[in-house]
Amino acid sequence: MPSGALQRRVERVLADADVRIGGTRPWDLRVHDPHFYARVLAQGSLGLGEAYMDGGWDADSLDGLLFRLLSARIDRRVRGVRDLADGLRAWFVNLQRRTRSFEVGRRHYDLGNDLYRAMLGARMVYSCGYWRQAQTLDAAQEAKLDLICRKLQLHPGLRLLDIGCGWGELLKFAAGRYGVAGVGITVSQRQAEHARELCAGLPVEIRLQDYRDVHERFDRIASVGMFEHVGAKNYARFFDVARRCLADDGPDQGLFLLHTIASNISVTHTDPWIGRYIFPNSMLPSAAQMARGCEGRFVLEDWHGFGPDYDRTLQAWRGNVEAAWPSLPDYDERFRRMWRFYLSASMALFRARRAQLWQLVLSPHGITGGYEAVR
Repeated sequence: MPSGALQRRVERVLADADVRIGGTRPWDLRVHDPHFYARVLAQGSLGLGEAYMDGGWDADSLDGLLFRLLSARIDRRVRGVRDLADGLRAWFVNLQRRTRSFEVGRRHYDLGNDLYRAMLGARMVYSCGYWRQAQTLDAAQEAKLDLICRKLQLHPGLRLLDIGCGWGELLKFAAGRYGVAGVGITVSQRQAEHARELCAGLPVEIRLQDYRDVHERFDRIASVGMFEHVGAKNYARFFDVARRCLADDGPDQGLFLLHTIASNISVTHTDPWIGRYIFPNSMLPSAAQMARGCEGRFVLEDWHGFGPDYDRTLQAWRGNVEAAWPSLPDYDERFRRMWRFYLSASMALFRARRAQLWQLVLSPHGITGGYEAVR
């Protein structure tokens, strides 16, 4: 198809999202590479993201542009071959099996603690903050950590398992503020090293370990921002592991808090660009998939959503990392554009309510007299 015809076709699609090529509004798109139109039409979101990384286009408000594309469901109308191939592959292959579980640690979480330290703030917490009363990122992250501890009804003498413990902030907070002991597991070498230093002197053990290899009992379990890497083929196994590890007898029945990004629809794989450049082998669970995973294993005590808080969290992360790039010389311009696209696309996803943030509180048998929800 001639380039002029390709451009007109893209312009017609973008018009449905109130986006213009060469316009003057912050969310309008400026094209620098004539191959942009063919890339997007052939590859969908993968082509759009790669073209941005290569400097093929810009927008003054990247998140504003992507918000309009997602709100108009343009991503569902322009889908590339890679998306179809990924869907078929996910149908036949368990992309999150044990032998692949450490890949996301190596490719994403091990990128560099300098990058995450600059982006995430004083508390290196890589999950949504809780902005109900907070005015700063650090306050929102502390509020989220305290919210988790209060929902789990932590008190001295309990033992907490953190599945996907990140850089160790939740365990440090829970041990220092609520007097618990704990074990954290992660698939990231750099996270484990930092978490061990952070929690030194506390009754906390950090392990480089797959969740399927935990075989001991705990009074409480938390999993924050890790379930997105489990995959639909493994949800039953994940909840089985949590169930076998959670104490279910005595006067203080165990509680399990699951904090995860989620999708409005059931899917089998992630967006092709996200899968290639950010989170390999990831996928967002739906409410139905999570409910099926819990069924017969847990009683659902509370389901709390605060997805719009993630837009604000991501804005703070992007502001932090943009200000820090001059002090992070190991990351080239293509990486910086990739990271900017990742954070901006994530903002747009939550702003358009295409993704949610949920916290579930689960118990083995149901809390006698009922569970009092905490907010």
